[in-house]
Amino acid sequence: MTDDILVRTAVDASVLTVTLDSPANRNALSSALVAQLQTAFDAATDEEIRAVVLTHTGGTFCAGADLGEALKRGLSPEEATAEGGRAMVGLIRTVLELDKPVIVVADGHVRAGGLGLVGAADIALAGPAATFALTESRLGLAASIISIPLLAKMSARAAGRYFLTGEKFGADTAAGIGLVTAACATDDDLAAELDSVLEGIRKASPQGLSVSKKLTTAALLDGFDVQAQARAEESMRLFASDEAREGMTAFLSKRRPEWDTSR
Repeated sequence: MTDDILVRTAVDASVLTVTLDSPANRNALSSALVAQLQTAFDAATDEEIRAVVLTHTGGTFCAGADLGEALKRGLSPEEATAEGGRAMVGLIRTVLELDKPVIVVADGHVRAGGLGLVGAADIALAGPAATFALTESRLGLAASIISIPLLAKMSARAAGRYFLTGEKFGADTAAGIGLVTAACATDDDLAAELDSVLEGIRKASPQGLSVSKKLTTAALLDGFDVQAQARAEESMRLFASDEAREGMTAFLSKRRPEWDTSR
């Protein structure tokens, strides 16, 4: 495991800011980054912390699982997929079960598991550079595990479109369909929106925050284990399929997959 610091933390006025700081691989969820992120969230259980802000460096908030890193460690594609699935389930559960607010601040590309983190967060703020896309269907896959929080946040019509088409969309659309809480037109607007949210949270009591969050996450956590297992098994089946191999090969080769009939 790398000794590099991939996740940085800082505390200011009862707020823990957790920054994904691995821009070289688009803040992908390598084993090292996941371990450091879990450690950062463990620190959030300190009674002095009122909220967690999860943000990033570089032009990508998070690109999802780092399967390449897992393969370099000697894992088979199936083992890498299973490990990535477990990591994603664990992170989503951590965010949902933490008894204080988690605010995502994304001002860059959000893909795959990054969307899972956005969906799990209590509040999500998107900056002017934020873009979103659920491109799994174009690779012979599906947004299996991350669908658990996303389907609870996105409108049904929006999920029906973006899960199927893989289209890229911006912050304004993300706010309109319920994926994010607010879209900010400038960096200054994003900073001001975050300040407003955090000041509101700082005025709330720890007990009030804890119980209020439980109210908002109860439906998602009800049956979470059953859903997570089913979606993880589904993801593994898809990754092992011929279509997924063709989709990934085409993507890495920068060519169209054999099923692409677009003009």
